[in-house]
Amino acid sequence: MDSIWRETAERPKFPTLDQDIKAEVLIIGGGMAGLLCAHRLAQAGVDYVLVEAEEIGGGVTGNTTAKVTAQHGLIYDKLIQTFGLEAARKYLEANQKAVEDYRTLSREIPCDFEEQEAIVYTLHDQGPLRRELTALERLGVPAQLREALPLPFPTAGGVCLAGQGQFHPLKFLAGLTKGLRIYEHTKVWELRPGQAVTSGGKIQAEQIIVATHFPFLNKHGSYFLKLYQHRSYVLALRDAPVFQGMYVDGSQEGLSFRRYGDWLLLGGGSHRTGKQGGGWKTLTGFARRYFPEAREVRRWATQDCMTLDGIPYIGPYSGRTKGLYVATGFNKWGMTSSMVAAGILTDLVQGKENPYASVFSPMRSMFRKQLAINTMEAAKGLLTPTVPRCPHMGCALHYNDQEHSWDCSCHGSRFTKGGRLLNNPANADKR
Repeated sequence: MDSIWRETAERPKFPTLDQDIKAEVLIIGGGMAGLLCAHRLAQAGVDYVLVEAEEIGGGVTGNTTAKVTAQHGLIYDKLIQTFGLEAARKYLEANQKAVEDYRTLSREIPCDFEEQEAIVYTLHDQGPLRRELTALERLGVPAQLREALPLPFPTAGGVCLAGQGQFHPLKFLAGLTKGLRIYEHTKVWELRPGQAVTSGGKIQAEQIIVATHFPFLNKHGSYFLKLYQHRSYVLALRDAPVFQGMYVDGSQEGLSFRRYGDWLLLGGGSHRTGKQGGGWKTLTGFARRYFPEAREVRRWATQDCMTLDGIPYIGPYSGRTKGLYVATGFNKWGMTSSMVAAGILTDLVQGKENPYASVFSPMRSMFRKQLAINTMEAAKGLLTPTVPRCPHMGCALHYNDQEHSWDCSCHGSRFTKGGRLLNNPANADKR
């Protein structure tokens, strides 16, 4: 179930740590966010080191659909209503700048970057589209409402944002990481003030960035309440219509489309990790109905951290952990969010102000509707009298018959049938 990215790119290899070392900044996690932080710090002349428990790009980054866009579904009307016009404008500016940063880097890194329109559509009701268009107009963005879309099923239309992009994420990482100070197969077992204890030695660092997808420190920041995880599925199809543009349903459970070369990438079937959902069955059923001549050449799944309010958590890990920072909760938009995180965190560790830091601060209010849902799921998981249990916080695990894994609906940890850890926040295999 490898993604097309893993099949079509050579992954650079890095050594394993085997001694005690020092650095000004330690980055934990070798996905897109951590590696972009390393790149930015290297450019700024900051002494840093990055450690990855497995291999760089081996997690969510290698399973993304790799859309590079500031259009994150039907979000801007909601942001204005919840946080106000200025916060929504900063969120948009930060992500538009991220798109431009990728475009600039891609001129030097061969990664199949292509400019594309991003289109968010709805199936029946045009009202949400019109409200989103009005929101974007208030934010000064020249989006447009298009009623006819080249999709094989009827829609109410879509809001189109020009000047966005798509690329090959692992080709990009291969170029980005040249010359960076990285250690692979180096797992962090414990964090202490100014020090990380790893499988290969101790690392002394004045400041530490946790970019591990789901933060692994439970006693600070309340991320086990502020985050939940969502599973999504992808089919790569040949001999299917190849659309120009990148499409996503305004509904979280809807479908997405983008092309890569002659392949159509069909995404969807999503559900909360540990719960029942459509999975690949949704996608294969759709493909049989609308693309009967198409051939499935790859299938894979990915996992996303979702926040309480739709904005990532980027900044200080908590109010009581000086020198510790976090980047998490990218809400299915990990490419631009990773670039935003790199910009904010490289400024913060250097003591600089960042114009977007307040919007993404992890210390903003937790009092959102989703908090009650997360709390209820955690309580159900803890009280369900079944085995096996998740080693993270003791919740019940549920069998995922499509992926043949044991999944936790509390916080999203996943394990193979044999108990090997697949996805954090658990930090150990299931017994």
